[in-house]
Amino acid sequence: MTNCIEVKGLCRSFDGFALKDVSFTLPGGCIMGLIGENGAGKTTTLKCLLGTIRRDEGTVSLLGCDPWSQPRQAKAEVGVVLDDCFFHDSLRLRDISAILAPVFPSWDSGLFRDYLDKFQLPEKKTVKELSRGMKMKLSLAAALAHRPRLLILDEATAGLDPVVRDDILEELLSFVSDEEHAVLLSSHITGDLEKIADYITYLHRGQIILSGPKDEILERYGQVGCSAAQLAALEPELLTRVRRGEFGCHALVADRAAFQRVHPELPVEPVTLDDIMLFVGKGEAV
Repeated sequence: MTNCIEVKGLCRSFDGFALKDVSFTLPGGCIMGLIGENGAGKTTTLKCLLGTIRRDEGTVSLLGCDPWSQPRQAKAEVGVVLDDCFFHDSLRLRDISAILAPVFPSWDSGLFRDYLDKFQLPEKKTVKELSRGMKMKLSLAAALAHRPRLLILDEATAGLDPVVRDDILEELLSFVSDEEHAVLLSSHITGDLEKIADYITYLHRGQIILSGPKDEILERYGQVGCSAAQLAALEPELLTRVRRGEFGCHALVADRAAFQRVHPELPVEPVTLDDIMLFVGKGEAV
C-alpha cells in the first residue's frame, strides 16, 4: 500500500496565526478526516497541499509529486471539492464538459454524464437553479470525471440534509474501494467521519493534537467522571485534559487500558471525536 499524501514538518505563518510542524500520511485505499475548530488551520493546510499558497517549511507529496514545484503533475490526478460550487450561476450543466475537457487531459465526458444521471442532475438546468445539495453533487461529479486517484474535500457536506450527505459519503466509500484511491475530507461533521474515515488528523491552533487510525484513537481514548476530590488524587500523567462543572469533573485519558489498571474502581467511558475536541478546546491542561 503506497501513500497518496505525505506531509512532513509543514509550517506556514500569517499575522497572528501559524501552522507548526504539521505531519501526516494518508495511505491508498483510505479516507482521512481532517478535523478542528474554526481557525484551527484546516483550510490553510489544504491550500498548502494544493500549492495555492507557499509553505514556509516542510515537504508535501501528493501521489509522489510536490504540488508547488510540480503543479501540473501533482494536480493531474487530484480532484477537489470546496464548500462552495465554483461554476458560474448562468452555466448549464450540459456545457461543463466543454469547459473542463481542455483543462484535464483525462476528462471523460461520458463519465461526467453518467454521474449527472446517477446524482439526478438535469443537464438542461443552470447552476443557479440547483439547490446547495445538488451543487455539491455537481462539484463531486466534475471532480470524479477526470478520473483522479486522490480526492480533497473542504467542508463539502456542510449544510446538507442527511440524505444528500449520505449519498456523498457512499460515493466516497466507493471511490476508495481499492488501494489506489484515497480521500482527504475536512469536515466539522464528526459523526460522518466516524462512519467512513479510516484515519483522523486533528488540528488545534495550527498544531496537530493527534493523527492516526480512527478506530485506534476511539478505542484508546476515554473519559472519567469523578468528584473534585477524586480528581485531585489522580496521577496527572494518566490524564490529558480536564473539564470542571457544577456537578463534578470529567477527565480525558489517552490510554483507557493503562488508566483502568491503576484505577479499576473508576469506570472509563468511551468518547466520540466531538468529546475529544471539547476537552481540548474547552478543558484545562493537566
